[in-house]
Amino acid sequence: MNVSISVKQLGKKQPLLQEKSIALALENPVITTQKLIESIVDHQVQLFRSSSFEFEDEDKIHLPKENYLPILTDTGKVGFGAIYNHNQVDLAKAQENAILAFEDGLYAVFYGDDQLENLNQTIDLDQNKPITFIRLTFLAGSYW
Repeated sequence: MNVSISVKQLGKKQPLLQEKSIALALENPVITTQKLIESIVDHQVQLFRSSSFEFEDEDKIHLPKENYLPILTDTGKVGFGAIYNHNQVDLAKAQENAILAFEDGLYAVFYGDDQLENLNQTIDLDQNKPITFIRLTFLAGSYW
């Protein structure tokens, strides 16, 4: 099932991730918020694992590809596509961290204009509303 997601951060004009369509492996379009978060984390972990370098395939000279400049102008991030962390990602731990961060209020999830406030809230993905993750930042400072 294809869903459209975007990631935003409060105080930033441009989203961290512009609307992107991803395919989730779901049998039923009516799911809970927890299942949605776990499915998106699963998709991202699989994507990371498929793009990771093997130790033999490391790019020693870090030459940019020919389509490097258009990617730079789109994302604004300088990088050569090398992944230096060769540790394998634990899917269960990543899902647990994402759920804990949602419960702690580190990010908010919106389905269309509706905020998903708890993990048991159900949504119908057949409505094809965009899913938006908003990374929340906390103010630092003192009362004095």
